[in-house]
Amino acid sequence: MLEVGKIKVFVNEKLSEVGDNSTAYDVRNLIKKDADIVILNGHIIKEDMVLKENDRLTLIKRGEVPTQDELEALLVARHTPGVHEKVKNASVGIAGLGGLGSQVAVSLARIGIGRLLLVDFDVVEPSNLNRQQYFIKHIGMFKTEAMKDLLTAINPFVEVETKQIYLDETNIAETFLDVDIIVEAFDDPGCKASLVNTVLSKLPDKTIVAASGIAGYFSNNSIRTKKIKDNFYLVGDNVSEAQPGCGLMAPRVAIAANHQANTVLRIILGEKEV
Repeated sequence: MLEVGKIKVFVNEKLSEVGDNSTAYDVRNLIKKDADIVILNGHIIKEDMVLKENDRLTLIKRGEVPTQDELEALLVARHTPGVHEKVKNASVGIAGLGGLGSQVAVSLARIGIGRLLLVDFDVVEPSNLNRQQYFIKHIGMFKTEAMKDLLTAINPFVEVETKQIYLDETNIAETFLDVDIIVEAFDDPGCKASLVNTVLSKLPDKTIVAASGIAGYFSNNSIRTKKIKDNFYLVGDNVSEAQPGCGLMAPRVAIAANHQANTVLRIILGEKEV
């Protein structure tokens, strides 16, 4: 039973009882006096604030390597309360781990997505490094394994499953049966169309976020997210395909990929409009 004059708050994601007039700095001085970063409900505070029931307070000392439990608490802390729980329970499949897919995977791992299913059959080549989230040490590795290595180093609390297969109409539905949202991240227009059409016809309960028209160094603002139908979103300018003199380059690919990642996040949080 809660004591009279006490409130419940979460300190580094652990439930605690504090005095009902306690401030963030009071708790810091009591629990982790050397903390020089104080995060209250997802925001770093520069001035002391009185705590309220169910507030979430995170205390960080710069440069200190946290324990595994502390690390997850610190990652959670940067999200608005209530957001992390929904993100942590979501599962996303990514078809293709090139420029789009590798960037989407990294962004989703950083926000703490619960489960990622990574699907690709290719290996990392030197030419991939101009726009894909790999390092020289990954050259020659299968992209699925290279990406799993990267994501584990970024956020070890994401469940990462890999499938090293070539996707076509015969295996798409089975492959993505157990995920909530599918990200289309192919370079080839035919593969893009095949994936989207198969998902829409055979997995109508899934949402797919695709991309088309992201090549070159054209205006940032021409890349847009469009809702085509209730379970189909399309990112890009629908024009700028890769061709001689108009290659795929890191900045514009990353813009489109993060349109896709943010669309996934919005869908998870119930924001269905673009």
